[in-house]
Amino acid sequence: MDESISRGEEKVGICAPPSDAARHRFGLHSLYQRLLKRAGIEINGSNPWDMQVFDQRLWKRIALTGSRGLGDAYVEGWWDAERLELYFEKLLRSSVDKATFNLPKTVLKYAARFANLQNIRRARQVGKTHYDLSHELYRAMLGERMVYTCAYWPNARTLDEAQEAKLELVCRKLQLEPGMRVLDIGCGWGSFAKYAADRYGVHVTGVTISAEQASHARDICRGLPTVILEQDYREITGSYDRIVSLGMFEHVGRKNYLQYMRIVQDHLAVDGLFVMQTVGLNKESSGMDPWVLHHIFPNSEVPTVARLAEAFVGRLRLDDWHNLGPDYERTLLAWHRNFLEAWPRLKTGFDSKFCRMWNYYLLMFAGAFRARDLDVWQLVLAKPGRMTQFRRPLL
Repeated sequence: MDESISRGEEKVGICAPPSDAARHRFGLHSLYQRLLKRAGIEINGSNPWDMQVFDQRLWKRIALTGSRGLGDAYVEGWWDAERLELYFEKLLRSSVDKATFNLPKTVLKYAARFANLQNIRRARQVGKTHYDLSHELYRAMLGERMVYTCAYWPNARTLDEAQEAKLELVCRKLQLEPGMRVLDIGCGWGSFAKYAADRYGVHVTGVTISAEQASHARDICRGLPTVILEQDYREITGSYDRIVSLGMFEHVGRKNYLQYMRIVQDHLAVDGLFVMQTVGLNKESSGMDPWVLHHIFPNSEVPTVARLAEAFVGRLRLDDWHNLGPDYERTLLAWHRNFLEAWPRLKTGFDSKFCRMWNYYLLMFAGAFRARDLDVWQLVLAKPGRMTQFRRPLL
């Protein structure tokens, strides 16, 4: 039995599937073999990015359920790749993933166009499903500050250094001064609130829809001028000198973009600044992979340049648009290493399928950022009447 699982450039023996000798050829196999070859991927080849197939039912599942089936089959052990992130990089760079019909993605495309999948009733699902999953898991994976967004790596050697550099960059972009009132929309486990209140002497109000996040944020911010609220962003009150939102806009959904920007506009002081960090797309898209929506981030949608700009134009002025996309591959691989190192103690609370699901989630996204199929943006937005000149800070 081969008990290895891909981990960047090496293999770690924890949760890979048993091998299956049945590898016969038939119609669907030949079709996908030709498509994958266009991407430079061989079925059962010797390259680290090649697809190793253990169950021939894989091809029918992909034909019927597209990328959702591809991910589910991986979790069940029907296929693997030594370097899963390189497999996805090649797949996405070649665009062969678009050469076959993907029914779940087509359904999502039209659902997002006509329905509000992120209304206030549905918004808390991602908190219960994902963010409340396991405090021990996230503490092990994310590092010292438990920051669950892209780190900033130009001068950093470790994940903790890179996340502190990101927090410092955001604080400098906000031009924080002691005594300012700061709103953190989607405050997570309180990493920004603690850093800004401690280092810059500002008062931070953080909001999150996750009970686990709110509890941890209150604990680590005890004694600092902070208030952590478990609530939806549509329930925000008050006026703030600065507003920040790191990695939350992906949960807003296109039907709510205008309302979100109006809320920022309404609660931001006349001379205020708003810094937003979000994963983004430079092309038209349904917004999220069906497998990711089902297993990882329910009701989420990655914004496009066009949809994001349409939401703030005429309401807020764009002062800066900073692309951190290449930094996210390195962040995800660091999380992946931490996850695998912690798995021996985490596996008492999870089964081997969870291990494969989490492996797939982290490395699929690492491949997407490596291929530049996804990017990460930091936007600095201001009220139109703000006269103070903004210059992007350098660390």
